[in-house]
Amino acid sequence: MLRAVLFDWGDTLMEFVYSPELVAAGHRAGLSALGQEARPELTEHFREEYEPLFWAPGTIEEIEYPQLVRRLLGDFGIEVDDEQLDRFLEAEHRAWDPARVLAAHTHPLLEALRGLGLKLGLVSNAFDPAWLLHRDLEQMGLAARLDFSVFSSEVGTRKPHPAIFERALTALEVEPEQALFVGDRLFEDVRGAAELGMTTVQALWYRADDHPDGAEPDHLAFTQLDVLNVARRLAT
Repeated sequence: MLRAVLFDWGDTLMEFVYSPELVAAGHRAGLSALGQEARPELTEHFREEYEPLFWAPGTIEEIEYPQLVRRLLGDFGIEVDDEQLDRFLEAEHRAWDPARVLAAHTHPLLEALRGLGLKLGLVSNAFDPAWLLHRDLEQMGLAARLDFSVFSSEVGTRKPHPAIFERALTALEVEPEQALFVGDRLFEDVRGAAELGMTTVQALWYRADDHPDGAEPDHLAFTQLDVLNVARRLAT
């Protein structure tokens, strides 16, 4: 019997829109927080030397983003202590706020699932420091509607590695067979959750992923309401 529903975050509970302009805006904001002038060459260097690390296929170990930023700044002779690094990261992260847009029916969906007596969790691949990501959840009104949330940056491994899913299942005190996982990606979300024994739903309201190494989902959801309908059937 279904006892919990776990969600991916980006392109599932919210739309995340990557933008090269926001990469530059984030660096400007971070440098400004350090009292530094804008350095367009820093962004160019980041995109050439560091950004490819984020898209390396098959990567399971999560990037240690704060240390990457420290190296990036050091490449330009900017040495920072931990407090300064946090200031840069916070300002950079805030500059990306326009890229994160909560889906229209996320709050009603979570509240309806709670009304069915289900536990709710979030399992997300995200390299930013966890303290910033959990703050995002609070600001979006998600923290109050979720029983547990975990990011790859605090586990050290990305989906589809089982460790991040298991962290959430343990915290929610449910077995994989008692959980439904909802996510947009066939490899990271569907395959990762299915290999643990979870029932899977592919979220299709933002994108239709077709990863060749992905798995076939148990259910398709073209709207967030479809997730609620699946959960209702499995919970009875």
